[in-house]
Amino acid sequence: MLVLVSWTPDAPAGIERATAALAVGLAQAGHRPVIATAAPQPPDVGLPGVTVERLRLTDVTFPCDDVTLRRAVTWQDTALSRQIQELITLHRVDTVLFTDALWGLGRLRGDFPGHVRRALAAHVRPATLDAGPALARATRVIVPSPTVADEIAGWGPRVMRVIPNALLADAAVTPPDPRHREGLRRAGPVRVLARLGREKGVAELLEAAHGWDRPVEVALAEAGFEGVTGSQADLLEHCRALAAGHRNITLRGALAWSEVLPWLAGAAAVIVPSHQETFGLVALEAMSVGTPVVAYRVGNLPALIEPTGHGQRLLVDHEAGPAALHKTAQTLLEDDILYGATTQAVYRRASDFASHRIAELFIEAVS
Repeated sequence: MLVLVSWTPDAPAGIERATAALAVGLAQAGHRPVIATAAPQPPDVGLPGVTVERLRLTDVTFPCDDVTLRRAVTWQDTALSRQIQELITLHRVDTVLFTDALWGLGRLRGDFPGHVRRALAAHVRPATLDAGPALARATRVIVPSPTVADEIAGWGPRVMRVIPNALLADAAVTPPDPRHREGLRRAGPVRVLARLGREKGVAELLEAAHGWDRPVEVALAEAGFEGVTGSQADLLEHCRALAAGHRNITLRGALAWSEVLPWLAGAAAVIVPSHQETFGLVALEAMSVGTPVVAYRVGNLPALIEPTGHGQRLLVDHEAGPAALHKTAQTLLEDDILYGATTQAVYRRASDFASHRIAELFIEAVS
């Protein structure tokens, strides 16, 4: 069972998509995965073989900030633990993966049956208030990258394994054929996909967009969590104002999960302007449809991109700023030979993160 209180289909955050991809991989491997969430759900979540169960969590609506959620979880700890125990019994669960110390309820105090393995996923470094109780109760800790492993190593988790995020693939979506891809190189848009968080660097990219002649299309979406109430709405308003000053820049809202891969496949290149990335799921998704990714050399992005053999041409130093991202993308798009080789290399790299492969690593880690 995978626990994430904000989980809902089509959520723009990487943690929700990674949770869904792992659940799908487990189902493909013959397991019976359950996702436990407190967020409202549609009639059909669209994940074959995956069961979704709703947790009762009062005084919380999404989007929600950490302080509000922490207060609610603290007051309802006993009730939430009881619900988890009931789901363990109902679905004969042998492993519970709390996908975050706070948002994945890893901090819950409740005891579970002795045969149930209690694992904690740390997609990002948890707040100290949540990390202490969550790490103390977890028998296994899973992180998506060495970047996160280094950040929490000082807290001394008993057993920690790096298990990359899985790719939520769609067999119906394939990379553009060479002729179509060449057309994109010549005149296709550069695209940016991000949730509304300042660490994603979209505002700075838009501020530096003067003089860019290539169409730039940006998809921004509100996640179920935010640092401060209203911060996502404020950032969206700021980005809209910045985009309004450029005729070649268009902003759009959230993409459904089924739309993400086709949209990324239709880009000449994807820019990931994040100031920090604990994994880089958007980069991986773009690579899976053969679209080159230009990004800063931060967090886990070098580990994703450098194995393609094209890291020197796709990654820029963070200190160089957003203008360097644009220049790097432009240089790539002007070289048809380099571009063709890059599209093939990134596509091959993405196959390492197929959901069934990551599910196998997960089972090994928690067994």
